Amino acid sequence: MDRSVLLPSGRLSIGKVFDFEAGHRLPGLPPGHKCSQQHGHSYQVEVILTAQALSGPGFVTDFGDLSPFKKFLDAELDHHNLHEILPFEPTSERLAQYLAGWFIQNIEPNIPGQLVAVRVRETQRSWARFDAEQR
Repeated sequence: MDRSVLLPSGRLSIGKVFDFEAGHRLPGLPPGHKCSQQHGHSYQVEVILTAQALSGPGFVTDFGDLSPFKKFLDAELDHHNLHEILPFEPTSERLAQYLAGWFIQNIEPNIPGQLVAVRVRETQRSWARFDAEQR
């Protein structure tokens, strides 16, 4: 059996999911809207990274190199009221964009991969995704 395969060119991507618990409300909504009231979520945040070429033993980015992102989520967002600590109304869309910005500024300079997107889940059936422009 011939096991040789010509590897096609293209980009490789990885993803890693992180989680944290937080409360929020969206005061910009009408008083009768359920999300204008204080409530909480078990957030899931997925970062998606890509690379044209693999580094080390064959990684886009070593998953262990993403641990500072988890430390940030735990220290700054976990078990907080997001509307009290963030400079914007904490919708999933804005949270995804904010987390992408933090990741690009604080993690990306130290890793070989490049951020493609951040997805924020408030529930199992609803999510928002921010796609970073190619840099």
